[in-house]
Amino acid sequence: MRRANIKPILVIAGLLSLTALSQAQGNYIPLVSGDNFWTMEGSPSLTAAIAGTNEFDRGDTVTLYVDLINYGRFMGFKKDKTPDGAMDLALAGEEQKLEQAKTTAIGIKATLISDSDQIEVKSGDQVVEALRSGAKTASPLKFSIKIAKHAPAGIYDLRLDLRYDYQYNVEVDANSYNRETNSLVGFRASYWYQKKNETVTIPVIVKRRADFQITDVKSQLSVGEKKGQIEVTYQNIGEDPIQDGIARLSIFKPFTSTDDQAYIGRLNNDEARNVIFRVDVDSDATPKEYGINSEIKYTDVRGDTVISESMKIPVMVKAASQSMLLPVAAVLIVVAGAGGYVYRRKKKAY
Repeated sequence: MRRANIKPILVIAGLLSLTALSQAQGNYIPLVSGDNFWTMEGSPSLTAAIAGTNEFDRGDTVTLYVDLINYGRFMGFKKDKTPDGAMDLALAGEEQKLEQAKTTAIGIKATLISDSDQIEVKSGDQVVEALRSGAKTASPLKFSIKIAKHAPAGIYDLRLDLRYDYQYNVEVDANSYNRETNSLVGFRASYWYQKKNETVTIPVIVKRRADFQITDVKSQLSVGEKKGQIEVTYQNIGEDPIQDGIARLSIFKPFTSTDDQAYIGRLNNDEARNVIFRVDVDSDATPKEYGINSEIKYTDVRGDTVISESMKIPVMVKAASQSMLLPVAAVLIVVAGAGGYVYRRKKKAY
């Protein structure tokens, strides 16, 4: 085979394991060159297909299953050397058999890459030892991806980078030919390998649905306050409208409430709605900022009942104001004074 402009990355004598081939580095030219009877045109050609679904909800961390298929084929061949005699004929036949591996991809390393900040690839490279022409991987490659909590609906194209080796050429030689056994004596082969890169697009679809965020919070809560007001603005930042929306709180100490739900009703895409909750604050609460979890229960466009992701409402609880403490102190003083007066009257009476 012609060697012009070809940089062999590995040459070995004999048959080595596929794993060893995939790990080989550097350039190596055989010390003893054999005969080359054939020039075979062709190489592996890899593509990928999604196994299962590629449609997911925003906020999901999921496994994407991908099959690799090798559509490599021979494009043609020609003779580089005409066999001369029985030994050459036998060598030419052996080389032709070995050249059939030219379309096999060896040591495939598959890397999934996302160019969008809305999808994160959590898993590393996947490795396949070899893939013959016309075959697909015995089991799908598994890639873990995380979709952003508020990723807009649509198609996100991920890149599957495929790097592998393939057999570029074979040269053959032998010590002699045994006419009695019709076989080659001391047969040996030299294998030339090339590296190849291919990139396949893997589409991931984020489904349409409603999505929410809190855009504003107004609250003035104090330690010991009863029926303190929390005003929250919810906005539908998703693609679909909702019906029968109800916002509700997940109350925890130091809060209690009998008014921890608020009716939203219909909320269209990009529409916002203000709701009011009322909560009691324990008298022994620590003044600081708290985060109260909330969620929206609603009916989606398919008529299903859905509960949204949890959204945290930041609320500041302040120390009890002096305006509340003074009346309480005054009442205590009056009660104490009255008690003292009654006690003195009873004492005089005796």
